Amino acid sequence: MQEGVGIVTSQDEYNHVFDLLQQHHKWFQQCIPLIASENIASPAVREALTTDFGNRYAEGWPGERVYAGCRFIDQVEFQCIKLMKKLFKAEFVDVRPISGVVANLVVYTAFTEPGDTMMALSIPAGGHITMGKKKLGGTAGAVHGLIVEYLPLDYKELTIDVDRAKNRIKKLVGEGRSPKLVMFGASVFPFPHPIKDLADIIHSFGATIGYDAAHVAGLIGGGQFQDPLREGADVVSLSTHKTFFGPQHGGVLSWETNAEKIKRAAFPGMLSNHHLHAVAGVTVACAELLEFGKEYASQIVKNAKALAQALYEGGFNVLAEHKGFTQSHVMLIDITKHGDGGTIEETLEKANIIINRNLLPWDIKEGRHFMHPGGIRLGVSEITRLGMKESEMTEIAEFVARVIIRKEPLEKVKADVMEFRKDYQKVHYCFENATEAYKYIKIR
Repeated sequence: MQEGVGIVTSQDEYNHVFDLLQQHHKWFQQCIPLIASENIASPAVREALTTDFGNRYAEGWPGERVYAGCRFIDQVEFQCIKLMKKLFKAEFVDVRPISGVVANLVVYTAFTEPGDTMMALSIPAGGHITMGKKKLGGTAGAVHGLIVEYLPLDYKELTIDVDRAKNRIKKLVGEGRSPKLVMFGASVFPFPHPIKDLADIIHSFGATIGYDAAHVAGLIGGGQFQDPLREGADVVSLSTHKTFFGPQHGGVLSWETNAEKIKRAAFPGMLSNHHLHAVAGVTVACAELLEFGKEYASQIVKNAKALAQALYEGGFNVLAEHKGFTQSHVMLIDITKHGDGGTIEETLEKANIIINRNLLPWDIKEGRHFMHPGGIRLGVSEITRLGMKESEMTEIAEFVARVIIRKEPLEKVKADVMEFRKDYQKVHYCFENATEAYKYIKIR
């Protein structure tokens, strides 16, 4: 056998990684990205992510670090806090959580003890896994040891049922199991949650009101959804890469009275270093949102309504038609007439249309599983950032119908999707966009 033949070297493996990265970038240049929990960062944010900040440590609060060498890091983090305070009209901001999950854990750590009761939406009703019970492996139960009780969802209205929620809260209080924390917010979040309607009863027994804004932070900052801190929330957690169009990171907003407990929960409680290059990227995204957020958030809502309407008219069972389908970036579709969510997700991906399967609120009761649920979830944040508007939503709905309802050849639809995407290669709602949205940047 000839020496070296058939042997994979470290150099080969090294090259293969970069080949896969470049393939991903090329693929996303040719896809319609409709994942509600994703977005595209601007070239400026991407530049911040490549800096030496990503190799440094800065444990603790800026100005009070455990490490030296943070002269400029501290200045950037203080700038991030300043801009985020302005964006959300918050008295206190902590930008150290490295994700929305960690932001929620900071909230749990600051405001509850293991064994306390927390209320939130169930996962099939749109709640996030961070709100899940221990038996489900959810963060609240399995990591922080909270007893999770569910807020009731109105299946038709797709938001929390106020009267039933009040009755459930009163029942828990009467049983001596008063919730210490009530978490609003969701992963399927088409309509605002009734914080105002429930704030008095929640606060009457000393509970904290939390609000998981991971999905809708960019809409809140742009003045297009609701204003949880003014409606009664004590603390808001968020991630920064959904409607908030920064890098993957997180944050916590609150009032100054809660500052010290949140700071201590973040460090040393939940964090050591906190991904300083991402903090720089969030700072850039904050500046972009302050400048362009109102226009961007308004267009997201217009696009979501337009896409939902076009899909509905095309034969899809988009939920909450009587309410205009959505007031956010996301819509939920009962896909059971055409198959299951898992199969639909796989089929659309073959046509370069990227969506995700999603449990419907009643799926578990009807024996469905999250791998093959009855629903799909679509979001318009990323396509809005690519410059698409209402007319493009009609075209996208047509692509989806061609695949799922008319069952046209996938390669034909894929080719048309790729042609459609050629005109949308720049990031909008940012200061500079000389570099195309998904262009692979080689710095080796």
